[in-house]
Amino acid sequence: MTDRFAISPFGGKGMARAQIIVSEQVRRARKALNTRSDDARACSENTVDKWHLLRAVTEARPALGLSDRTIVVLEALVSFNSERMLDPGGELVVFPSNAELSIRARGMAPATLRRHLAALVKAGLILRRDSANGKRFARRGEEGQIEEAFGFDLAPLVMRAGEIEAYAAEARRLAKALRALRSEVTIHLRDIAAIVHATAQEGRGERFAAFAERLEALSGRLGRNTDWKTLKARRDALVELRDAIENAYLDNLRDEELEAQNPERMVNEITKVSANESQNERHIHISDSDSNFEIDVDDIKAETPRKAHESVALAQAHRKNPSGRLERAPQPTKQASASENACRTAMMRLEIVTSACPQMRDYAPGGLTNWRDLMKAAETVRSMLGIPPDAWAKARTEMGEINAAITIAAMLERAEAIRSPGAYLRRLTERAHGGSFSVKPMLNALVSARQRALIGSRRAQA
Repeated sequence: MTDRFAISPFGGKGMARAQIIVSEQVRRARKALNTRSDDARACSENTVDKWHLLRAVTEARPALGLSDRTIVVLEALVSFNSERMLDPGGELVVFPSNAELSIRARGMAPATLRRHLAALVKAGLILRRDSANGKRFARRGEEGQIEEAFGFDLAPLVMRAGEIEAYAAEARRLAKALRALRSEVTIHLRDIAAIVHATAQEGRGERFAAFAERLEALSGRLGRNTDWKTLKARRDALVELRDAIENAYLDNLRDEELEAQNPERMVNEITKVSANESQNERHIHISDSDSNFEIDVDDIKAETPRKAHESVALAQAHRKNPSGRLERAPQPTKQASASENACRTAMMRLEIVTSACPQMRDYAPGGLTNWRDLMKAAETVRSMLGIPPDAWAKARTEMGEINAAITIAAMLERAEAIRSPGAYLRRLTERAHGGSFSVKPMLNALVSARQRALIGSRRAQA
């Protein structure tokens, strides 16, 4: 084999400066390796597995400036060397014909093949060893060994194995970081969207409308090849948005907790009556020992005309005889009572009910945003408490849909103290049928009990 290879391309093509440098590096490396014995070369650390090297080239493709089709051509060239382990000091010149090279390159067209071969030469991974007439062939000695070969030299590829492995490791590290960054962006988007959805379900969507708009602006699709800089900018913006919306959400929850810890304010809201300051008699309290309820002026206004007339007459009778026992008015018929009570609605905000009966939220998967959600949750709780369907149906008829749902919510808060929820509800239904039932005292009692428990816990901590 000659000491000097031809480095000028056949056909009068120009020769780049990089080709001369690479060729000289290969020559010096081979000269240094040839000074070793055959055993030493066989155990040389420069020997590399060609298939592992090709995998590294594929991973380092962006750093080397190669396309996937160019790597296909390089793999075809490497396949013409029969040895799996490649040594830069060995025979690394391959000399396939264009037809055979095209077949191993998955049928690539000759013009395309030449373009990718030029790209490999330009990248410094192979060298052209053209013969005098441009043909690719090898001259063999008497014993069949190759003495001189003309074609493509794979020595630069083997010599740069360490550099290529470093590029591949960096590419793997960057790919891993990109996956982690993309995953982080997805998690932030999902969590922020969940908070926005939760606020909407809880009836606080207007307060968080600005956050929803910012989320929509940051929810654009990211391409598969989005670069690191774009992903990082998106991640940083989402982190800032997430911190802001979480702090706002937690501040809102703290405000609700402070309101819950101040039951006097809640009691005042529940028991507030008409704002007419000139009215001295705000409400009527029944003094019977077996009744604990209040008839609110607001409730009277919300009743049907017939019921309102009876309630006003009852109030006037009480004012005429304040020291005596209040005589009940004649009870309406069952049919009339059911019709009138079914038309009644709750005279309080839903937030007051949910604050007094917070356990109902656990039975409303979509949140308690309106009275319909409360009634659906009450149906579930009714079944859980073991209340028979007939008792529940009668309660809804006598109390009304909403008042019956509020009653179930109050019973849920005191479930441990109620031995027979069915019998308890029937008793309340009888009182509702007689016109002596209101949900407000039940809520007042719950709030007062919570206030006493809070005061007791504070004293215990002190």
